[in-house]
Amino acid sequence: MSKKLILYTSFFVVLSVGFMAYYAFMIKESRGSWIGKEKLPVLGSPGHTVQGFSFTDQDGNRITQENVKGKIYVSEYFFTTCTNICPVMNKNMEKVYAVYKDKPNFLILSHTSDPDYDSIPVLKAYAEKHGADPKNWHFLTGDKRQLYKLARESYLVDDGTFTGEDDFIHTQWFALVDGEGRIRGLYEGTKVKDVDKLIADIDRLMHE
Repeated sequence: MSKKLILYTSFFVVLSVGFMAYYAFMIKESRGSWIGKEKLPVLGSPGHTVQGFSFTDQDGNRITQENVKGKIYVSEYFFTTCTNICPVMNKNMEKVYAVYKDKPNFLILSHTSDPDYDSIPVLKAYAEKHGADPKNWHFLTGDKRQLYKLARESYLVDDGTFTGEDDFIHTQWFALVDGEGRIRGLYEGTKVKDVDKLIADIDRLMHE
C-alpha cells in the first residue's frame, strides 16, 4: 500500500470517527438534559413513602394506591371556588399534562381541599374545564381528615396539623412521586420556572 493511500485511509478513518462522535453527541442532547446528571433526590425521612389512600374521582371511580403503583405522578391540592392561586396552579398543571398525557406510566392526582363543596359533579365540571381525561388526571374528593393527612404526612406539601373543621389547606406546592411511592421533588405550582423544572424532572425520572 502506498504512503498516499495510507494517508488518505487514515484521514477518512479520523473523519468518520469525528462524525460518529458528533452524531452520538446530538442524540444525547436530543434525549434531554437529564442524561449524565445525578438521580433526583428522595425527600423525607429515610424510607418515607406515600401511605395508603382511597378517594373518589370526577367519574365516581375509587382511586387507591393500587392505581398509582409503578407509575410516576404529580400530586396537588386545590379547591374549585379558589380565585387566588388555584387557577394559576391548574393552568400550569395543564402544561405538565400536555407533555405527558400520552405516557401510560404517568398520572396527575388533584385533591380537593374543600370536600364539603367539591362534590363529584362539581369536580367533573372543573376537570372538563381543564381538558382532563379521567384515565390519567384524577380530581379527587373524600374524607377531609384523610385528604389532609395525606398532604401533610405523605406528600409533604403542607406543614400544619389537623385542627378540626376550621382547618384548611391552601398550598401552592406540587409533589413529584415515583413508581415506588417516594417523593422526588416539590415545586411551586404558581411559578413558571418551577413548573418547567417539574416537566424536565419528570423526564429525568422516567429515564432513571
